[in-house]
Amino acid sequence: MSMSSPDFTYQTLKLDVDDKGVATLTINRPDKLNALNSEVLNELETAFTEIKQKDEIRAVVVTGAGEKAFVAGADIKELSDLNELRGRAASERGQEIFDLIESTNKPVIAAVNGFALGGGCELALACHIRLGSENAVFGLPEVSLGLIPGYGGSQRLTRLIGRGHALSMILTGRQVKADEAMNLGLITRKTEQGKVVEEAVEFCKSILKNGPLAVQAAIEAVGAAEKYPADEGYNKEAELFGKLCASEDAKEGTAAFLEKRKPNFTGR
Repeated sequence: MSMSSPDFTYQTLKLDVDDKGVATLTINRPDKLNALNSEVLNELETAFTEIKQKDEIRAVVVTGAGEKAFVAGADIKELSDLNELRGRAASERGQEIFDLIESTNKPVIAAVNGFALGGGCELALACHIRLGSENAVFGLPEVSLGLIPGYGGSQRLTRLIGRGHALSMILTGRQVKADEAMNLGLITRKTEQGKVVEEAVEFCKSILKNGPLAVQAAIEAVGAAEKYPADEGYNKEAELFGKLCASEDAKEGTAAFLEKRKPNFTGR
C-alpha cells in the first residue's frame, strides 16, 4: 500500500512507498521489456534525487514491470545515431545517473525479475545489493553491437566479480542465469519467480531495524573501499565510527544491549 505520494508524476516509472518507508521503484515499460531510453534515464535521475531528499523514504527496491524483464537493455535506435562526441556524452550521462544511484545513502536493492542485459545489468550493478528470481538473466552483450558497456558496467562488474570473470562476460557477451549469478556473487539471493520484489522489501525491513545513522555510514564506508586506496578507506571508516560513537543512537543501542531490550533508534 502506498502511504506517501511522490512529488513527481512519472511517465516510465512507478514510485510507491509503504508505511515502513520502503520505496518500490518500477521501470514501467513492459511492452519494451523496460528498455532504458533517454526518458527513463532522466526520470531515474529525478526519482533518485527525490528519494535522497525525502526523509520518509528509508530504503529502495528497484525492479521492472512484468515477469520477463528487469531491464532488457538500452534503446538501440538511440545508440545507432551516436557519433564520437555524442557517444562520449551519452556514456558520461549514464555514468552520472548510475553514480547518483550508487551514492544514495539509503539501501538500494535490485529485485531482478528476468532479463538484466546491457544497461539493465549496469543499473542492477549500480544498486547496493542484488536479489534475483529463478528466471533472472544477466549479460553485457554490447560487444555484439560493436560497443562496450558505457554506463559504468566495465568498472562495477570488475570490482564485483573480478577481472577474469568480468572479461569473460564482457568479451563474449554471454548471458548468465541465476545459479551462476549466485556463484559469481552477482546476486546474493535467489528467489522463486514472482517473489523477488516481496523478498527484497522484507530484506529492506531487516536492514531498517538497525540504527539509521549506522546504516548510512556503513554504505559510505563500503563505498570508500572501492573509491580510495586502503589507507584512505581505513581513515574514512575511523572517521565515521568516531561520529557514530557521539550519536544518541549508539548510546541507545549499547544501553539496550546491556539492558537486554530492543533499541529505540531515532536517527540522531
